[in-house]
Amino acid sequence: MPFTIAISKTRTPFGQNIWLKLFLVVFLIIWASTFAGTTDMSNWILENVLVFLFLPFLMITYKRYQFSDVSYLLFCIYLCLHVYGSKYTYAENPFGYWLQEATHSSRNHYDRIVHFSFGFLLAYPMREMFLRWLSYPKWVSWVLPIEITLSISAFYELIEWAVADVFFKAQGDAYLGTQGDVWDAQKDIMLAFSGAILATTIVTVVKRVFNVYEK
Repeated sequence: MPFTIAISKTRTPFGQNIWLKLFLVVFLIIWASTFAGTTDMSNWILENVLVFLFLPFLMITYKRYQFSDVSYLLFCIYLCLHVYGSKYTYAENPFGYWLQEATHSSRNHYDRIVHFSFGFLLAYPMREMFLRWLSYPKWVSWVLPIEITLSISAFYELIEWAVADVFFKAQGDAYLGTQGDVWDAQKDIMLAFSGAILATTIVTVVKRVFNVYEK
């Protein structure tokens, strides 16, 4: 069974798509393990609002709009990183502590990894959506993922502020995970923005090296 990319002309139905089933099983196992092992259930629920909204969107739109296998793989990786962070809270993530010790850093950088991954992993699916679903011009499909990543990242920081200061004060500190950095929000936005630029740059280089034609 071929592993489809954005410009592949065909898509494999879910019932025959072994790759998509594998991605779904892997994610559900990791998601269940984070639920069972979370140290803060209120924070887990709050962090997983994204998952509760995103998965139904993918399922509802699947019959009419199917992403490529590459895009579903990127979705899976990003969601796994996100829910793993929700298990312990981002600021107290064990992998982040290991990385902090290994690099002699002053903070747990797991949240920064996920923010960078937001741009790096999701720019390609956004590009595919504009290119294949909406039939936008090629240059628009390159520019919009970067612009949208920047916009969503800034909007997400506003949501975090609202959660922390207005709606859920008890979970606010854990949800923000600033770890004393007054520029945390700006750095998170910059990392997501940089991730999207890097992803689109890599795709551009690969496309030119292998002479891949796009409509």
